[in-house]
Amino acid sequence: MSLYAHERRIAELAVERACKLTSIVSGSQQKDSVSKSDHSPVTVADFGAQAVIIGALQTVFPEDPVVGEEDSSILRKDDGLRDHVWRLVQEASGFDTYQTEIGQVESEKKVLDYIDWGRFEGGKVKRMWALDPVDGTKGFLRGGQFAVCLALIVDSKVVVGVIGCPNLLVDPADESSGSGMIFSAVIGEGAFSRPLASPIDSAVPISMRSLTDPSTASFCESVEAGHSSHGQQAKIAQSLGITKPSVRMDSQAKYASIARGDGDIYLRLPVSATYEEKIWDHASGNLLVAEAGGMVTDMYGNPLDFSQGRTLKKNKGIVAASKVIQPKVLEAVQKVLHES
Repeated sequence: MSLYAHERRIAELAVERACKLTSIVSGSQQKDSVSKSDHSPVTVADFGAQAVIIGALQTVFPEDPVVGEEDSSILRKDDGLRDHVWRLVQEASGFDTYQTEIGQVESEKKVLDYIDWGRFEGGKVKRMWALDPVDGTKGFLRGGQFAVCLALIVDSKVVVGVIGCPNLLVDPADESSGSGMIFSAVIGEGAFSRPLASPIDSAVPISMRSLTDPSTASFCESVEAGHSSHGQQAKIAQSLGITKPSVRMDSQAKYASIARGDGDIYLRLPVSATYEEKIWDHASGNLLVAEAGGMVTDMYGNPLDFSQGRTLKKNKGIVAASKVIQPKVLEAVQKVLHES
């Protein structure tokens, strides 16, 4: 039996419940967006998803700390918003039969407590979870791609990663195939995917496309120009001889997309010398791509270091590709950076 089979199952059930919550919000058209102190948007779905996932983790692994993106300070000041989140949490939990395994959030107070359990500062610890309840909030608000992302980090290594993508097509070649996918990986055991609507034991293996010539690749990048340098990334694609236009999507759906072979390269070069990537934005995707036959490094070829707290402060930029073409991609990245 897998060393982390139990953790993977609990993570999948929790992410699946959170994805249902995000779908309820999307369907209601009441996304109730507010701005955080850094001016980034946060919605009732972000708060609700963090509450249900941490509630599940607290039920099964009560000692495990969580590095989560959100805190409850806004909710504690806004009775209406807090009540909306509590009603969403109740509704989402009522849709599944997982209560015997992951419990359910018992009260409005617990919603706040669970959200704030995600305020752990990270670092070099034995076990911790990294959580992005709605990765790609701007994509969520516009009806584009977003992801619910949860990863287990043990001794600074990501060992379990789960990504739920409610808006990702089941079959990228068939618009009528429906949307909603969940991806999972355990270190050393491969990467898997299944439709969100399918049973948890129906996941099938996925892998990146086998490429030897990077000029035939397609690459993914962020929609938001504030998240990555589109200009430099276009020059890198040109240097590699890539002629296909980039595929722009929000969130760790990009990692999931290349892991199953929809694309081949994911570039995220920093637009600011001082910006530090958050660990919850990359932990799950890093493992998923690695287990699908790929490689994820920073723009200098260094592995991502998840031992530095809430950010990847020792890394700059993200480059993900299949192991075969990763050296050529990194060479092109260095060439463009040197010329800039």
